[in-house]
Amino acid sequence: MKQLNGYIDHTLLKPEATQTDVDHVVQEAIDNHFYSVMINPYWVAYVHDKLANTPVKTATVIGFPLGANTTSTKVTEAKEAIENGANEVDMVMNIGEFKGGHYQAVQKDVQAVVTAAHNKSALIKVIIENALLTNDEIAKAADIVANTGADFVKTSTGFSTSGAKVADVAIMKKVVGDRIKVKAAGGIHSAQEAEEMIQAGASRLGTSASLKIIGKE
Repeated sequence: MKQLNGYIDHTLLKPEATQTDVDHVVQEAIDNHFYSVMINPYWVAYVHDKLANTPVKTATVIGFPLGANTTSTKVTEAKEAIENGANEVDMVMNIGEFKGGHYQAVQKDVQAVVTAAHNKSALIKVIIENALLTNDEIAKAADIVANTGADFVKTSTGFSTSGAKVADVAIMKKVVGDRIKVKAAGGIHSAQEAEEMIQAGASRLGTSASLKIIGKE
């Protein structure tokens, strides 16, 4: 298994994050060879500039954290983020419509953002917010995401009742197989937890406890 550093989207999504805070996570990502810096859309252009001439990617969130924006808003947000320098976008699916059984509407919403991202050569992950879903719903949501051609299905925003769970990652991986990848995010605080997520099928980890995970804190 490759070093944990290369799995990590080093994340800062707190609403109160200042420019100084953003500078810190950018430098930490560069120094520790994390895969990306994950920040709110406002900071994308700034972070992209800071990461110029480094291998670290710029990543952001779309329709975050509730997923209840209109599809056109999500598409516009994704396009702007990518134009500002985002290499990857993590969108939240419409959780209420999914819970209501309106699967076609959910897939159409996700598909529109997937298409917009891929048309601009960006990678896209779709957050299903597993804490709000049953095991059967996790499986169904993962399948819907895989059917859109998204690059990843992702467990959590980190802003709901709980984050990633190993059992949920295993369900998602079993459903999507090799069609798309799985990202575990939210509540990952140790190297052991990170490794368990990877063993269960995660190819990427979203965490703000990155330094602790790699033993630097």
